[in-house]
This record gives sequence, C-alpha cells and structure tokens, in this order.
Amino acid sequence: MKKHHLPILLLGLLLPAFCSAAGLGDSQVTCEGRYPGHLQGVDWDRQQSIYWAFTSVLVKTDLEGAVVRKIEVPGHHGDLCFRRGRIYVAVNFGSFNDPEGNAKNEVFVYDAGSLELLSRHEIPQVKHGAGGMTWQKGRFIVIGGLPEGYEENYFYEYDRDFNFLGRKIVQSGYSRLGIQAITSSGRVLWCGCYGKALLRVTDDYQMTGRWELDYGYGLLHLGGKKYMVTFGLHDEETGHGGGLQPAVASEEGGLEPTMGFLAPPMRKRRR
Repeated sequence: MKKHHLPILLLGLLLPAFCSAAGLGDSQVTCEGRYPGHLQGVDWDRQQSIYWAFTSVLVKTDLEGAVVRKIEVPGHHGDLCFRRGRIYVAVNFGSFNDPEGNAKNEVFVYDAGSLELLSRHEIPQVKHGAGGMTWQKGRFIVIGGLPEGYEENYFYEYDRDFNFLGRKIVQSGYSRLGIQAITSSGRVLWCGCYGKALLRVTDDYQMTGRWELDYGYGLLHLGGKKYMVTFGLHDEETGHGGGLQPAVASEEGGLEPTMGFLAPPMRKRRR
C-alpha cells in the first residue's frame, strides 16, 4: 500500500500555529515586569509572540507573558500592529489633544524578531496626536487624540509606504481624548477609548455599536468572534503593568470578557 506522508507533514507544520492560537484565548495573560509608563496597546504575530507598548518601553513576550525581549523607545509609543514580520507603532513627539495641533507624529517600524528599528515615517496629517494604528484591507489606519467637546472621531488612511490616502470621519459621539487603541477583524474596526467607550465601526466608517467598556489600553483579534482585551495595573512603588483577558464579540455586549478578572499580586506601598 502506498503511504501518503504529505498530510502528516502539513499537520506537523501547522499544528504549532493552531495550538498557539487556541492557547492564547484560553486564559488571562499578564505581561511580566513593571514599566515607567502605562500600557498603550498590544498585538500578536498569530503564532507565538505578543507585543506590548508601555509608552517608553516596547516589550515582546511569549503567549504566557514571559519577556523574550524589550527595548527602551523614544517619544510616546502608542498602540501598535503586527504585519508580515514587522511591528508598526504610532509615535508622537509633540502634543496630544491640542486644538491647535502641535503634534509631531511618526510611525516606527521594528523587526518583530529582534525589535531592531528598521525605518521611520512621518505622518503629519494626524493633527491632535497619533495614538494607535492597525492594518485592514490593504491600508494602515491611524487613530489618535482629540480636544474636549468633539462629537466625532477621525481615521487616517495610509498605503503600505505611508503615502496619505485620506481622512475619514465617524459620528461617534464624544469620547474622552479621542481613540486610544484599535484592532481589525478584517471587516470591523473595534476602537478602545478612555472613560468606558468601546466603538464598533465598519470598514466604510459607519458606527454600528457603542458600549460602556474601557479597553483604552488595547485589544486584539484572535479569529472569528474571539478577542483579547486589556487591563492596566499600577503600583506607586513598582510602576505600571498590564495584561489581556479573553473576550467574545456579541451584538448585545460588544466585547464581553469570558472569565472573571484575576488581579496579579502587587506590592503594597510602605508607609
């Protein structure tokens, strides 16, 4: 009888990725370490690594949150996205939420393996400060801050070489300081804002949902209706930390956590 080894070989190649994807959504993940700045955003490589931006430190961990590599970074490193072996981070060296603008925005591009800085791209169109970005349907989408009182949010589109494609406006209602974090499911944009506002926006920029959920520190898509949403940690003595907990998309609840939050132990401030 002729033996067919190809299916077994393919299974061997694909199994690690499938196992990793399944494992990431199974339980809460806490990023190892404490950092000077708070968590700004997260993404993962769809295989074995999670990437965390803690404002002035970029961290790469395994799927259990153990640090693999970390580097200090300049400016305000905001929410990030992974694409084809690279990490793209929205960075601001200027002001946020200033009615006059005064932002100084760039996208920093890092090698996903080594975290080596590969290139920088200016994106001056984001007037009130670039705070995060994602990739969807052939273009990068950058979001950011807003002054008080705005009843809409702005989405800035760029091609893969960071040529500006245009600004889209979404009538979202007021969200404190604009949008802080964003992820794409391929068809839907989920946007995390401070002050308990989670927005769901279609790829043609129609808002189809808003919930009182605070995922301003980041969110990522696992596949289908499965997501991970962030939580922040802070201790006056040790600094900032953060993590992820599993969530599922629903019409009623937006992105609903599938298990209770378990706060990791933090050292108490001595008196």
